[in-house]
Amino acid sequence: MLSVGVQFLPFFLPMMVDNVGGSSSNPENSGIREQDRLLPIANVGRIMKQILPPNAKISKESKETMQECVSEFISFVTSEASEKCRKERRKTVNGDDICWALGSLGFDDYADPLRRYLHRYRELELDRSAIQERGNSPSKDKDVEF
Repeated sequence: MLSVGVQFLPFFLPMMVDNVGGSSSNPENSGIREQDRLLPIANVGRIMKQILPPNAKISKESKETMQECVSEFISFVTSEASEKCRKERRKTVNGDDICWALGSLGFDDYADPLRRYLHRYRELELDRSAIQERGNSPSKDKDVEF
């Protein structure tokens, strides 16, 4: 189970950060439309298919249930990260805040791998920037895989 969750965290991290916005942590009371509160069901279904055998069928109800759960999880984590930023008088939630929130909410098994992924991602972005500044193509200097 851990490897499944860790596999999805890089996909969900941008959504977690993008999901932060309104001052209310309760979507029902903040005037947010249902379709804006939930991740797109097609994306949820596509991720579910990646982990299942090729011939597996996924019911609409299963996709909707997973959509609700994942969206609630993202809201839960981002509201914790957002609260931390508010207390620190910052307006932008970043990846470190999400990792902190995961850890503070008891998801250490996910927070630590995500911190490593985020650190590696930032290293690669620095490398990519340095390569672009020199005017070289990234594919000429090195191939990088996650």
